Amino acid sequence: MLFWLNKFFYEPSGTLSFLRLFNYISSRSIFAMITSFVIVLLLGRPVIEFLYKKEITDKPRKMGITNHQNKSGTPTMGGILLIIASLISVLLWNDLSNRFVQLLLFGSFYFALLGGIDDWLKLKGGSSSKGLSRVSKYIAQIGYGIIFGILFIHPSTSPVPFNIATNLYIPFYKYPLINLSWFYIIFIAIIITYCANAVNFADGLDGLAIVPSFFALIVYGIFAYIFGNFKLSHYLLFEFLKGAGEITVFSSALVGACVGFLWYNAYPAEIFMGDTGSMFLGGILGTIVVSLKQEVLFFLVGGIFLAEILSVVIQDWIGIQRIGRRIFFRAPLHHTFQHRGIGETKIVIRFWIVAGILAIIGLTALKIR
Repeated sequence: MLFWLNKFFYEPSGTLSFLRLFNYISSRSIFAMITSFVIVLLLGRPVIEFLYKKEITDKPRKMGITNHQNKSGTPTMGGILLIIASLISVLLWNDLSNRFVQLLLFGSFYFALLGGIDDWLKLKGGSSSKGLSRVSKYIAQIGYGIIFGILFIHPSTSPVPFNIATNLYIPFYKYPLINLSWFYIIFIAIIITYCANAVNFADGLDGLAIVPSFFALIVYGIFAYIFGNFKLSHYLLFEFLKGAGEITVFSSALVGACVGFLWYNAYPAEIFMGDTGSMFLGGILGTIVVSLKQEVLFFLVGGIFLAEILSVVIQDWIGIQRIGRRIFFRAPLHHTFQHRGIGETKIVIRFWIVAGILAIIGLTALKIR
């Protein structure tokens, strides 16, 4: 909304000449990040107290891990903070007429609602195993992927030209690998379902999922700025995506909300994001990586998420169902390290370090092609 102040009230020599700042993606990205960060800090304590009074608290499964039950009673559904802060910031600083922003807002509301329903069912059932079934989640996520895929590809609703929208790109290679045409919708559904579940599986220790998420958001925010800039995109031999710079502002709002949430979620966590937050973050990350045509890059930038979800797949589908025994001590992967006796903070910080390194490597794909 503040973006439109520049359109209506800016005069080069007038008293409101400072409004020209609102026209720049770089300025609005900084303001969006600060806004969402401050909102989380201001709302954090009242929300934590409210959730605690209403007994909206975590009821973890018994995993055979020493300190896992110590988390019982911690307020959950803290993803509400992420959602409120980031969306207020987006509404203030983004160009809401931008098609990329409209699609991202659609994804935000969809996954916030899906995660909220899952958390509510868990609370109502009195156990973390009483939420939506795995099949129900997959159906909902794939359904969103198909709807989004149609909107993203169809010329009347897509922010990207059709000949570009259906191309598959891989990092470190400057040309499209293949044009999937309408089959790209299936690929989109798979990627978004993967992203949503990968972040969800990583959300198991204090601060574990939030930091790799904002590393990934920073990387894709930089990519979005370059893709939306005609000179930079052509200089670096990328397809120019008109309007993609607004994704930078959107990503910045999410980064600020994530950093603010970490203030309360760092060990020992005062609040958990729950599926409300992890579904929201994962779904939006999936929507962003598809919107920027950099889906395969996420397997590198989000390598922590890849390791987490692969450990679950290997454990369940190969180990238990095929071989008849566990391959890891526990899954997702972070629980295996806990089982080995490594401290929670050490596991989390080491995961952060790896996520940071992978993010830096991902950024090299801008130049090394």
